[in-house]
Amino acid sequence: MRDELLGRPHADWDLATDLMPETVMKVAKAAGLRALPTGLRHGTVTVMVAEDPFEITTFRSDGDYRDGRHPEGVRLGVSLEEDLSRRDFTINALALPLEAVGKPDWRSQIVDPFGGTADLDAGRLRAVGNPLQRFAEDGLRPLRACRFAAQLGFDVEPATLAAIPQRLKVAEKVAVERVFQEMQKLLTGAHVRKGMELLADSGLMDLWMPELRPMIGCVQNRHHRFPVWEHTLGVLALASPDPVQRWAALLHDTGKPSTRSVDEKGEIHFYGHEAVSLRITETLLRRLKASHDLLHRVLSLVRHHGVHPDESWGDPACRRFLRHLAEDELSLQEWGRFRIADQLGKGFGEEPYRSEHAKVLARLEALAAAKPPLSVKALAMDGRALMILAGRPGGPWLGDLQKQLLEQVVDHPELNSPGLLARLATEILKKFDQSSKST
Repeated sequence: MRDELLGRPHADWDLATDLMPETVMKVAKAAGLRALPTGLRHGTVTVMVAEDPFEITTFRSDGDYRDGRHPEGVRLGVSLEEDLSRRDFTINALALPLEAVGKPDWRSQIVDPFGGTADLDAGRLRAVGNPLQRFAEDGLRPLRACRFAAQLGFDVEPATLAAIPQRLKVAEKVAVERVFQEMQKLLTGAHVRKGMELLADSGLMDLWMPELRPMIGCVQNRHHRFPVWEHTLGVLALASPDPVQRWAALLHDTGKPSTRSVDEKGEIHFYGHEAVSLRITETLLRRLKASHDLLHRVLSLVRHHGVHPDESWGDPACRRFLRHLAEDELSLQEWGRFRIADQLGKGFGEEPYRSEHAKVLARLEALAAAKPPLSVKALAMDGRALMILAGRPGGPWLGDLQKQLLEQVVDHPELNSPGLLARLATEILKKFDQSSKST
């Protein structure tokens, strides 16, 4: 209902009825539809219309919440208003009679006992009833407030906002899997900066991501206009709204506070912050039980975010960088999208960053288009051919040989032919033999 009123795309409707579950099943079967008792304990029946499932839930009220997540029981057969009263926010406590769907005057038939439509119009997020009670019932609701702010750009009503810090102990009980799902939605929201500021100001951030707190107030050097946290928020807003880019934007500079130093001239440095950021990123995402694929891709962006090819780089150096990206399965385009967001997040405007970045990317793309050998698999001689050439079985020597051959052809791609590689391999093998004799 909320997204329909806002004109936002949505996947489905939540269906509710005053009929008891058993009656819903009888009515469905009488209509020739398959009905599944998927959640009778909570009043839910799934009705199959062709291959499409529709969950229908009987109006209900919840019992006491003692674990900050699940009610001890539910009571079926209550009024629609009582059913809506258990929702988290007024913008989610709206209902529309089924017969009104599709009619020209459908908006006038909305059931809105708690002023949700007025809050939608005002861009306001307000808890249904007493926010302290709502947040005591489900510890995820405070995080959902931050998530909705990030997605919709809404402001959180003062009493609702003030209740969040008072319910941190309840929020702490929430399973990390659910926290990760909400954070993913928050980070990919159109107003991600607002959501992250709420998360930090309310204290929620410290429950699951305490590593972010030291970035607040960490002053940077002359290459940055803003402290680390403000820079991070800026990069978040500029980054592509997909999970990998946004998680990398959030975490890429987490290593800066602990590596900050000031030299004798008063210059600020962050030597080795990339390595520390990598460790923090892996620790944090593993704690939140992120998928292996997301973790790998975020780490790849964080690992390479401090690399800035420029005009002083020769083609061999550029090809080696392309090789490092390929080893991390990170596309040049994905790296480029993140780099420009990070550069613009420094806070000095768009130029000369955009023009410089365009030149760098164009050069790298041109080199990549030539399809230089970037891995041992691209060598013109495979491992079997090298073993035949050497007249010896496989072993550690083979990996060392392939690595040295790759170094050579990255610098000089024209060497990547069977004949030239065989000559190079023979020379390298002689050095191997000489080295082993000397030791």
